[in-house]
Amino acid sequence: MRFSIFSDYSLRVLMYLGSKQERLATIAEIAQFYGISENHLMKVVNQLGTLGYIQTIRGKGGGMRLARDPKTIILGKVIRDTEKDFAIAECFNEHSACRIQSDCALQTVLSSALAGMFSVLDKHTLEDIIIKPNMIIQFIKRQVVDS
Repeated sequence: MRFSIFSDYSLRVLMYLGSKQERLATIAEIAQFYGISENHLMKVVNQLGTLGYIQTIRGKGGGMRLARDPKTIILGKVIRDTEKDFAIAECFNEHSACRIQSDCALQTVLSSALAGMFSVLDKHTLEDIIIKPNMIIQFIKRQVVDS
């Protein structure tokens, strides 16, 4: 299974914000750090705000920060909230056209694998995967030197 770009970027935003809790961060800053599109991040940030993971502050001097303590943000919940589809094979779709589905055990095995993945993700919080703040500081220093 592969997570969507949306879920990937959601985790990246939360990881970044978790490492910078003492100040607000901007979409441009996060996009530059990861080398990803600001347009994609705008959608991600909007959704994370709607879901209550982050707080956004508009206007000059605005930005975003975590709305909750990283210890309370469960990774499995973030993925469930940001992924639209967990149909990892044809037989998971509501209108499956699989001809052997009624006699096939694949769906049962894959369902168990998916449950196992979430069992692991549900044991970890954002705090477990926060980027080391020194990594971000080093990146910012390199940007200043390269400018």
